[in-house]
Amino acid sequence: MTVLCVRFRLPPMYEAALPGLLGLLEEFTPVVQALPPDGALADLRGAERYFGRSAVELASVIRVRSLARYGVDCAIGAGPGPLLARVALRAARPGATCAAPEDPDAAAEFLAPLPVSVLPGVGAATARVLCEYGLDTLGRVAAAPPSTLQRLIGAKAARELRERARGTDRGRVAPDAVFRSLSAERSFGLDELDPARHRRALLGTAEDLGARLRAAEKVCRTVALTVRYADGSATTRSRTLPEPTAHSAALTRAAYGMYEALGLQRARVRAITLRAEGLGSAGHASRQLTFDPVDEKVRRIEEVADRARAKFGPRAVMPGTLAA
Repeated sequence: MTVLCVRFRLPPMYEAALPGLLGLLEEFTPVVQALPPDGALADLRGAERYFGRSAVELASVIRVRSLARYGVDCAIGAGPGPLLARVALRAARPGATCAAPEDPDAAAEFLAPLPVSVLPGVGAATARVLCEYGLDTLGRVAAAPPSTLQRLIGAKAARELRERARGTDRGRVAPDAVFRSLSAERSFGLDELDPARHRRALLGTAEDLGARLRAAEKVCRTVALTVRYADGSATTRSRTLPEPTAHSAALTRAAYGMYEALGLQRARVRAITLRAEGLGSAGHASRQLTFDPVDEKVRRIEEVADRARAKFGPRAVMPGTLAA
């Protein structure tokens, strides 16, 4: 086994803990790929040699550290590659690791009784077409003539599907994926009805996200807002920004816009989460030039505030509304 697929069982109030949990995996290997919203792939090929333990044994250590540090349990699937690890995760339960077999024939036998929809990349439409023709399990897909699959889903897709149904895994864990998203969360001690306090929480999360993005030299293309209510339900909205940014003021405007669009009327809010998605390098991002002196002044103040926070702590400089 060389690859683990981990799904963290995050309670609703702990979404912001995901970056720390992904960092936990990086203690074992730098080859970590995030699978939003609550999972990750980790290639432990080098870690097995370094620690002198198998991937399944290391999975137990990861589970214990996740529980000890964050109080978060996880389900883990293990396999010789990302495909089999992700399929094995479906049968994994908290407290135990489900391992797919490494032998090709045994892997094909492991996959044979499973429905075609378990394969990553097989969507509902493709699964429906295959099932209409009786190809409802991976074993039947693997045994089907290539020409039949080609007529149903096309030549390239048929070739890839047939290989994966037989357990052939040509995928790789792509590192550099831990920073696909960043999130910040504000929870209330009591269910909060006051819109002013909701907006204050939005401002705080936007300021937090902006500072973290700039510290990581990242910009985001999309902002997602999740509002969790007293009954445990939640509403999520996302907005694509006019240009990639790490500017706190732009993130705040987007957060306020999504919140106003929800039209909440005396809603009892338990937590607010703001997530920056579609992250990219700040060095490669373009910004529309503006002749607005106010905007330029705000950005210069932001740079100075970042330096002050880096030296004196995150609460050294903050908006007056948050300080109050």
